[in-house]
Amino acid sequence: MTDPPHAWAPATAGAGTRRFPGTQGYADQAAILIDLYEGLDFAHTYAVILPLLPTRRSRILDIGAGTGRDAACFAARGHSVTAVEPTEAFRAAGKRLHPDPAIDWIDDGLPTLHRVRAQGLRYDLVWMSGVWMHLDPAERRQAMPAVAGLLAPGGRMLITLRHGPVPAGRRMFPVTDWETIALAEDAGVRPILQTHRPSIGTANRQAGVTWTWLIFDRAD
Repeated sequence: MTDPPHAWAPATAGAGTRRFPGTQGYADQAAILIDLYEGLDFAHTYAVILPLLPTRRSRILDIGAGTGRDAACFAARGHSVTAVEPTEAFRAAGKRLHPDPAIDWIDDGLPTLHRVRAQGLRYDLVWMSGVWMHLDPAERRQAMPAVAGLLAPGGRMLITLRHGPVPAGRRMFPVTDWETIALAEDAGVRPILQTHRPSIGTANRQAGVTWTWLIFDRAD
């Protein structure tokens, strides 16, 4: 089952949605989603790819960090994390739920990541879980070189792609692993893992939602 070409409600949210259209619907549903996100166990969710994640102390960029669940798990493992989240309600929840000094929260988003790039840092891991399908094809072409350019030599990048019916009020677009891999290779990163997974949520799984997980290495 694939996503329809587009499915989202007219924009009624605040500045976050105007600046980053991919956030459509999240502010309105934040109260429900915060509990949902925090209820997912990091180690269980990402068990298949844990061996590919950094073990030494690293600098990690979590794009679309949501409530900071993943960022907090990275910080607990000794990493320094930049958590990028354009939805104010999620940032506020993340700072309250995960007040770890190893997490630096930034109000920024795709496709440009202007504020992140202005810092001039490079990252050992760029983490984009549940984000890429919120960008339309033109935004994806713009975003990939911006993101790949933030990788340190030898750095890795995770992208997960959602396939299936679009939740009411959200903005999502069809996206394939092949398109994503081609964009990444053009930007100088190469795939080292490509796997397809069912949704871990019961309702999503029953609705036919599946995911593609992709991990890339910087080619140099």
